[in-house]
Amino acid sequence: MSKAEEKDISPGMVSLLATSTGLIVASLYYAQTLVGPISVSTGLSPEAAGLIVTLTQIGYCIGLLFIVPLGDLLENRRLVFTGLIFTSIMLVMAAVSRSAWMFLTAALGIGLGSVAAQVIVPFAAHMSKESSRGVTVGKVVSGLLLGIMLARPAASLIADVTSWHVVFGGAALVVLMVAFVLRAKLPTRTPTATLSYPKLMGSLWHLFLNTPVLRRRAAYHAGMFGSFSLFWTVTPLMLSSPQFHLSQTGIAIFALVGMAGAVASPIAGKLADKGYTLMATAAALALGVIGFVLPMIAPESRNIALGILVIASIVLDMGVAANLVLGQRAIFSLGAEIRSRLNGVYFALFFAGGALGSALGGWIFATHGWIAALMTGAAFNGLALLYWVTEYLGRTSYQCKTA
Repeated sequence: MSKAEEKDISPGMVSLLATSTGLIVASLYYAQTLVGPISVSTGLSPEAAGLIVTLTQIGYCIGLLFIVPLGDLLENRRLVFTGLIFTSIMLVMAAVSRSAWMFLTAALGIGLGSVAAQVIVPFAAHMSKESSRGVTVGKVVSGLLLGIMLARPAASLIADVTSWHVVFGGAALVVLMVAFVLRAKLPTRTPTATLSYPKLMGSLWHLFLNTPVLRRRAAYHAGMFGSFSLFWTVTPLMLSSPQFHLSQTGIAIFALVGMAGAVASPIAGKLADKGYTLMATAAALALGVIGFVLPMIAPESRNIALGILVIASIVLDMGVAANLVLGQRAIFSLGAEIRSRLNGVYFALFFAGGALGSALGGWIFATHGWIAALMTGAAFNGLALLYWVTEYLGRTSYQCKTA
């Protein structure tokens, strides 16, 4: 092993990558607590409001499948910079939108360009030692998740004082700044792969078919992220309803408290490094189920019901944070030369679950109400937990046979 390979990533670089990924992915989530104002302003019906979030996630899925794998082929720093410039342009388009079609087009583009964050995460894994890779990935993902969680309250607070247009205009400037900072600070990394782009894309299907760990981890997090997207699509609508009657500032405070769940990321990374991935996954999925069961048993009292909903949001975010790190730690151990492609397929599959969750959640909430939406969210995590049982039973059976 060369000295370059033995050298671990510096704390300063970890902080930079964590902050950058958080600021980048925040662009995907500003709209979640602004679904109501954006729908009114652009003329979208309540039944179609979920498209505001769904199209961003669809764009992200497309980018994960067709752009992120280029991290195994093209110079990574340039790929990140190009993606962020495109994202900044799409955010400007969203900021000046006055019609539904214009905003939804921009939303798709924001998702497409923001996949630059998923070129950065494997970058961090490449620069880390094997023995500390889980901790490093956990810290970077913590930054990513904090970006997701801070995006919601920040968007609500800014929109309450100014307008949702200002939220997206400010985000465009932030992403542009991140693009130039990363271009100056990131080392160059040119992959050794010599595949053509068509062959690179063809290899994605091969990886999916021949990598059981990838399929299983993607399925777990598709359920988890589907429920997460559903929760944060319908909960702001519920909080602004007559039952709770919260302003955008109140919704922002609610979302801000939920970010406490990000503390689970480094903890999950340490557990994964110590070999406890299987049981930690069960705990994460169980937290996801609990996050939806709690609001169902809330009493009539507005204040107590709101308090329970706050606890539920923290519990759900903890489950999502932990499960994401556990999944990435598992797939990043499969080989450095295919890391970007594995990460792209992994994220694309679970973001598809997220897109389904947000679209389904918006429709169910509008047509069947709050409890039906909660039951649907619990079902996403429940199915993932049932699938985990098959892994547990399979390992138990194997250990009995080899004993």
